[in-house]
Amino acid sequence: MFSSKPLPLMSCQVRHSLPGRMRVDCRGLKYLKAHAGEIVAALEDSVTVKSAKVSIVTANVLIEFHVEQASPDEVLEQVNSTLATWSLDAFKTERETKHALTLQERRLQEATIGEMVQRIGATAATLAFSWLRRGAVPASPLGRFLNMPALTALTLSAPILKSGMRSLLTHGRPNADTLSSSAIVASMVTGQSVSALTIILLADVAELLTAYTMDRTRRAIRNMLSVGEEVVWRLRDDGSEERVALESLEAGDRVIAHTGEKISVDGSVETGDAAIDQASITGEFMPVRKQERDEVFAGTVVKSGRLVIRAEKVGDRTAVARIINMVEEAAHRKAAVQSAADRFSAQFIPVNFALAVLVYLITGRATRAINMLIIDYSCGVRLSTATALSAAICTAARNGVLVKGSNYLELLSETETVIFDKTGTLTEGRPVVQSVVCADGEISERELLTMAAAAEEASNHPMALAVLDRVKRAGWPVPRHADHQTHTARGVSTRVGNSVVRVGSQRFMKESGVPLEPLYDQAHRIARKGENVLYVSRDDRLMGVLGIQDILRDDMKKSLNRMRHLGVDDIVLLTGDVEQHAEIVASRMAMDRYHAEVMPDEKAETVLRLQSRGLQVVMVGDGINDAPALAYADVGIAMGTARTDVAMEAADITITGDDPLMIPSVVRLSQKTMGIVRQNFATAITVNTLGLMLGSVGVLPVFWGAVLHNSCTVAVVLNSSRLLTHDMDKRV
Repeated sequence: MFSSKPLPLMSCQVRHSLPGRMRVDCRGLKYLKAHAGEIVAALEDSVTVKSAKVSIVTANVLIEFHVEQASPDEVLEQVNSTLATWSLDAFKTERETKHALTLQERRLQEATIGEMVQRIGATAATLAFSWLRRGAVPASPLGRFLNMPALTALTLSAPILKSGMRSLLTHGRPNADTLSSSAIVASMVTGQSVSALTIILLADVAELLTAYTMDRTRRAIRNMLSVGEEVVWRLRDDGSEERVALESLEAGDRVIAHTGEKISVDGSVETGDAAIDQASITGEFMPVRKQERDEVFAGTVVKSGRLVIRAEKVGDRTAVARIINMVEEAAHRKAAVQSAADRFSAQFIPVNFALAVLVYLITGRATRAINMLIIDYSCGVRLSTATALSAAICTAARNGVLVKGSNYLELLSETETVIFDKTGTLTEGRPVVQSVVCADGEISERELLTMAAAAEEASNHPMALAVLDRVKRAGWPVPRHADHQTHTARGVSTRVGNSVVRVGSQRFMKESGVPLEPLYDQAHRIARKGENVLYVSRDDRLMGVLGIQDILRDDMKKSLNRMRHLGVDDIVLLTGDVEQHAEIVASRMAMDRYHAEVMPDEKAETVLRLQSRGLQVVMVGDGINDAPALAYADVGIAMGTARTDVAMEAADITITGDDPLMIPSVVRLSQKTMGIVRQNFATAITVNTLGLMLGSVGVLPVFWGAVLHNSCTVAVVLNSSRLLTHDMDKRV
């Protein structure tokens, strides 16, 4: 019933082999129809292969080869290597195919909460009236449909009857509504209209709980991404200002944004000058200066200044609104267990009809047969599963974690392999000066750093920014200097007074004739700590060395330890950094292995290679440079304040804060969610099976059969709703 690990998509296996002839199976071939000709050409390009024939339908390739030039094992290895070239295309097509099938699944029907409350009120009032009257139901068939309980039941069950008939007539198979319709009509035919009302009442209560959970989830997501302003200042043509509701804005309006306010439209600056924090859209952690004609986005914050903005996109057309809509649409993606629940329910609906016929033929009692229609597995299993997954997404959103679909919660709960990016994920993404070593006692730390800052002042390199930040925080002025000169891949130089100051690599110093022997050992010691070494010289004399490092995030080691405790037994570092630094970080974090000097596109290929071995992969990155790997991982997690629209689209789960402990918290939430889903499955199946057995032998009357079944449904939905109060406390 629950999902299991898929077979490796691109693994090759020999179906049968004869001398000089071999048929090789590869599941990924069925997703490579467009590349069949290229695959054949690539295989036949080898001197060992006589001919190759690819069958997309049966997902295999027939190889004829020269026996004297290659063994069967060598040919199989060659086929493996050749097909691996198209692994990215196969995985992408497979994912798109599965996504298309997911969207075709019938979604859980939802009415508004207000409509459901009205239905429940009407049903409860009618039941109360019937209980007070307790009169005899007319014996004639027509009279049984004309009393107040029957008329109310028919009116309220109209949507159920319509859905049930449509499924039967259009799709040729009954659904849960078909079964409920049969039970309601049969109850009224036999004079059990109160039982029909009870069925409707308790079913509506269960659906109300589910709808309430889903509504809270939507509101939590909207609150998380909201631009945060309900009223804005609009500038009239006469120059006066007026406060108006956000929804009343139109494209072309001029909007005023003051210090501390969120911008509520996408547009361009007409007048003004301000520092804007736009990390929510672009991912830049430093405020950006915006002036006339610059572009601004809804959801960004004016840190200081005042702007008059000409609105170009308002309401649902803004970038942040598109993100919200995308996330809400993605949240409908079903988990495999949810689809399994639907299939399980659908498969048992014909069984209920068969049991009803069988019980009636054996006992001749219509009331016992009706119990077979009233008591089913569908409602409890489907509603409780949907409620649990929706409640978990809601709880995550309240805690600053955006989950784009319930399927990702299920995948996350089962994962055993997690890949981490280094820069911006394991580390803070902001290098700092860690070590300062002066060549001799005549040179102070201040002199060394300010001279380095003079050379680096005009550079945008991260290490240059680290030096400048250290000097700025210390309050030291940067010496006056001439224009700096960049020496590609080596360093920079400038003139301070009559001296030439150089900052750069060991190679740069040697080429400039600067002796390094005085600090040779200290520089190597700094490098062994994983710090990048910058040499600083004045003329031909070495002033000192600086050790610059992107520091590890606080609590990251604790986060990894907690993930291992939750069952993750393979933690991998994937970084574009050099081998030495990757090895040091992996060792400090006690990671299982690492891949260094990997480009962004190669990160995606690494993820796919792991998946092709049958591993379920979770990728944790910053959501920008890691976008390809995040997209192709089974679950992509973007962590940090850089919530860009690219990150939102690439990642499946976005942790908006910088706290690494939220990662194991989300894993723990996913595991608790799936545990509750399993509890609900067991409870619904056990209770309803017992009800069917008791109803078939006449021990359980129709009314109490309806109460038992629907009370069980309400109970499992309430059990799922517990996730709304789940505590994602990062301290435990």
